Amino acid sequence: MSFDIAVMQAFNGISLFTILLLMSLGLAIVFGLMGVINMAHGELMAMGAYATYLTAKLCEHWLPDWWMAVYLFIAIPVAFAVTFVAGYAIERGLIRFLYNRPLDTLLATWGLSLILQQAYRSIFGAQEVSVPLPGWLAGAWEPTTALQFPLNRLFIIVLTAVVAVAVYGLLYRMRWGLEVRAVMQNRLMGSAVGVNTASVDAMTFALGAGLAGIAGSVFTMVGSTNPGTGQLYIVDAFIVVVFGGVQNLLGTAMSGFTLAEAQTVLESVMSGSMARVSILLLVIVVLYFRPQGLFALRARG
Repeated sequence: MSFDIAVMQAFNGISLFTILLLMSLGLAIVFGLMGVINMAHGELMAMGAYATYLTAKLCEHWLPDWWMAVYLFIAIPVAFAVTFVAGYAIERGLIRFLYNRPLDTLLATWGLSLILQQAYRSIFGAQEVSVPLPGWLAGAWEPTTALQFPLNRLFIIVLTAVVAVAVYGLLYRMRWGLEVRAVMQNRLMGSAVGVNTASVDAMTFALGAGLAGIAGSVFTMVGSTNPGTGQLYIVDAFIVVVFGGVQNLLGTAMSGFTLAEAQTVLESVMSGSMARVSILLLVIVVLYFRPQGLFALRARG
């Protein structure tokens, strides 16, 4: 394998890793930290994608043409805000009645996902919608004639790094993050020391939903959106979180990187379908021997 091919393989792996990380980061917070099996996570991603689509349409029809070059910097915060509010409403109206009842949360959020899919179908129709890519994200950066790095993928890598650093700072460098971790580890003790656990629960779930919205907004740069788009993402997001080990955001990141690089390498020697099957077999074997996940936190027995 030549140096140029090796560099492109590594770039493709990192590109896939950033997409997997964006997909799974919100789910890792909701499922890993809160213990809520949110089957509607994919539909929240689709909600972020549709919010981006509507923002693009509004800018296209009501603002000067040059706004289309920068509309993504409006659409991404809008997607986060819309899904954050939706997540807050879902937690207050549904999830807070089902804590410590994982099977009930699974069924309730699965039903919610079906309702959201039908709502998208009624509002936007069954056909796929897409957004225009700003001109400065079209094309590729070519440092040499053999190397081509798509600009939209580079933008996604930078955005993922910013989001990951922001989430880390929020959860591990701020007082609110300390309260979140305290409540998730021992809710009764957190309440006893004065933490408003109901507020922490709602804001944490809303944060996970907001991150799903950012992921959905990013996906519009690489593909189109339809009412069933969320179902394409939810399985991969759960695989990344479970493979890395729940309650461990760093494990989720390492899991995403491992699976992305493995899939990229396998796709270079076999078909995409066989590569995906091989990855799933790898995950099954690892979880058989380490059911707590490959990068699970160590705890005293």
